[in-house]
Amino acid sequence: MMIIDDEPIVGRRLSRMFERDGYEVETFIDSEAAARELENRTYEIIITDLKMQNVDGIRILETAVEKNPDVKVIIITGFGRKETAKEAFRKGAFAFIIKPFRFEELRQVIRKAEKEIRNFSSG
Repeated sequence: MMIIDDEPIVGRRLSRMFERDGYEVETFIDSEAAARELENRTYEIIITDLKMQNVDGIRILETAVEKNPDVKVIIITGFGRKETAKEAFRKGAFAFIIKPFRFEELRQVIRKAEKEIRNFSSG
């Protein structure tokens, strides 16, 4: 799992939560570094902030889907506009979650993503 958020505290909290849940997590606060990593490695699940300096969450989504069309990209944002959500879903986002959110809400989305990944790989 890849987590990208330019707010270090958000990345740390999400990383700790998902590591406790048994996930292998790579966390990035630099969206350019995350975009470069996506050129070299595929991930099944990516959680990315929408508004970041340099490379925004939509560009991360586009890069990830181009590399792996089956990737589950969850966009988290404090700037939830319908137009932005529609664009994200049109470009392949799995979920669009408005901050502040409950961690359990995000956990449920991750479980749903995992279920789809398992169903796809076994079917």
